[in-house]
Amino acid sequence: MMNKTLSYAVLLILACWIGTANAQELKSEAFSLLNLDYPGLAKVKALHQEGKDKDAAQALLDYYRARTNVKTPDINLKKITIGKEEQQWADDGLKHTFFVHKGYQPSYNYGEDINWQYWPVKDNELRWQLHRHKWFTPMGKAYRVSRDEKYAKEWAHQYIDWIQKNPLAKMDKKEYEMISEGKVKGEAENIRFAWRPLEVSNRLQDQTSQFQLFLPSPSFTPEFLTEFLVNYHKHALHILDNYSDRGNHLLFEAQRMIYAGSFFPEFKEASSWRKSGIDILNREIHVQVYEDGGQFELDPHYHLAAINIFCKALKIADTNGFRSDFPKTYLDTVEGMIMFYLNICFPDYTNPCFSDAKLSGKKEMLRNYKDWSKLFPGNKTITYFATDGKEGSLPDYLSKGFSKSGFFVFRNAWGMDATQMVVKAGPKAFWHCQPDNGTFELWFNGKNLFPDSGSYVYAGEGEVMEQRNWHRQTAVHNTVTLNNKDLETTESVTRLWQPEGNIQTLVTENPSYKNLKHRRSVFFVDNTYFVIVDEMVGSAKGSVNLHFQMPRGKIANSREDMTFLTEFEDESNMKLQCFGPNNMTMKKEPGWCSTAYRKRYKRMNVSFNAKKDSEEATRYITVIYPVKKSADAPKFDAKFKNKSFNENGLELEVKVNGKKQSLKYKL
Repeated sequence: MMNKTLSYAVLLILACWIGTANAQELKSEAFSLLNLDYPGLAKVKALHQEGKDKDAAQALLDYYRARTNVKTPDINLKKITIGKEEQQWADDGLKHTFFVHKGYQPSYNYGEDINWQYWPVKDNELRWQLHRHKWFTPMGKAYRVSRDEKYAKEWAHQYIDWIQKNPLAKMDKKEYEMISEGKVKGEAENIRFAWRPLEVSNRLQDQTSQFQLFLPSPSFTPEFLTEFLVNYHKHALHILDNYSDRGNHLLFEAQRMIYAGSFFPEFKEASSWRKSGIDILNREIHVQVYEDGGQFELDPHYHLAAINIFCKALKIADTNGFRSDFPKTYLDTVEGMIMFYLNICFPDYTNPCFSDAKLSGKKEMLRNYKDWSKLFPGNKTITYFATDGKEGSLPDYLSKGFSKSGFFVFRNAWGMDATQMVVKAGPKAFWHCQPDNGTFELWFNGKNLFPDSGSYVYAGEGEVMEQRNWHRQTAVHNTVTLNNKDLETTESVTRLWQPEGNIQTLVTENPSYKNLKHRRSVFFVDNTYFVIVDEMVGSAKGSVNLHFQMPRGKIANSREDMTFLTEFEDESNMKLQCFGPNNMTMKKEPGWCSTAYRKRYKRMNVSFNAKKDSEEATRYITVIYPVKKSADAPKFDAKFKNKSFNENGLELEVKVNGKKQSLKYKL
């Protein structure tokens, strides 16, 4: 009987504990984190000094509910709307079906007792981005629009639940680095995902909106406020001690520290947080952005992200009165980045999917250009793109080169009917850049005829990593490999860039493999067609493979004359013919093209292959002729005039329907 009574008591205690596990507790330490001499906090200070922390917390909540001097540019409380998609995320979130990543839809359910370590697919992004809490802000919007307390109550519950189940253990720098690098497994491994500085910075920024949205709710109690402030403070300190070494992660973290210091000026360290972020952005904008405007990851998607990071910092500076902390050189660099981006994009506002880039849509980009035009009202080209051509003006040039970043654009017009090739052949870059030096995309009359393979996924385990590696490999880009292996060196140099005249010319070189250099020469002839010459020079031996990634659709091809001819009905076609060594063969393989995370479609990959068994250079000539109708495709012929590789120049002859065209240059 005694044992039964004891067991019942234990069960009762456990039941009570489970019921109150997420109960909000007054965190008196919150007051020690604040500058209680900050204007408006006199009552809070007095009550705290009297030992009346519960009343002090209520006074602090009253202060925040009445506060009007601090704003963020991300949300307008007077105009809150919620779309169908965000409403779905909010409603699903109530049931713990969390929107984590657009690549994984429908969303996964994380259990009635939320399992923050649930990892249904071993994709690192799926687990990292769970901790960004993307459904929290939609829940806040749903609350404000409906005034239904269930959204606020559940948000507060999940917020506290996350704090309790994702503690940040104290550790030294070395221990943290080992966890961050995935060298520690087990329970501690969760810190790698929940407390990666990028995710922490995401929460720092987004919680400024969530704070404002839920602040009027009865579920936003004085006790919850103290829990929120202690947690937020811990986030800021964690970033301050663990900034990423470089790259877009560092930019994101710095910009979001500016948000933290600006939105919560009541924290004692707020000004130092803000200064830390500003100092990093002012420094990194000259480290990560080349003088030609390109961001050093050489990825159009992350270039766009970097622009918006730098602009977000300017917006919150404008909103809260510290624009003078950013010098004119900062603004000039951002403007240069925008000009770089609009040059490498296509007439439909999409970007090349080089490296890990995703495809941006016109609706999204019009919003970006409108935002940018407010920062740079005097730039008529940005205005032109912000208004879809209704105002402003186009640049007074067509083709444009960015030699330091290694992006080159051939074009004969700016409109949808343009012919435009974007070539990527730059210096060594960082994580998001792929080994694809020399690759290109080609737009003609409303269609991208050579879309890049994209990235599909980033990193993870097993099948996820296999998918990552497939899209990243050099052989699935429009460039040259040795034995189909990835480039060993990605350090292209520009030997010649001539963007004017009837024959526009680009010459780049990359020391692709040990004892094998790749020179690619691109000619844009009569603003109409392209001739690409690839020369592999050096003592290395093996199979030299020239790769092309074809568009999706019907494509006629011939092994006899090494041709490919698209047969599309939308008046955007091309003929490709390759002229190479006598032993050249052609191979067709299944391929993939990805324009968004975990979204891809099948298409054909093609390689022209020749055996290199001597010191003599292996050389290819490829003619790509855009045509509206397949039946109008001309006949080609091409040959080298210099019989062997010439370090100082090139000369060849191309015939189009029997008409000769001499192409040459001297270096």
